[in-house]
Amino acid sequence: MRPETFFAIAADGEAVGGIGFVLQSDVDRASAEVGYWLGEALWGRGIATDALIAVTRYAIEHHALTRLFAVPFAGNAASLRVLEKAGYVLEARLRRSAIKDGTIVDQLQYAFVVPA
Repeated sequence: MRPETFFAIAADGEAVGGIGFVLQSDVDRASAEVGYWLGEALWGRGIATDALIAVTRYAIEHHALTRLFAVPFAGNAASLRVLEKAGYVLEARLRRSAIKDGTIVDQLQYAFVVPA
């Protein structure tokens, strides 16, 4: 049985969000895509950043990963800040790569890479 890849984010003993990662396969098997959400009432408290740091560490240790990445919408400043505070680095702008609320938008690719 493989270790878990999806978790609840808890605050004061209550589930307030979620975080997880999707393991890649074949030649990309050293990587995973990470995603998270947090209830808006708790934004700005560092909860998502702390969860991302913990899950990144867990994913690397338990799944022998060398790289985790996220692809947030370019206009999601809060999520970009969470990634940056957790040590993720901007790698690319994926122009016109997604549809958000009926509008075609850019996404940004961030990654946390384990040093060689």
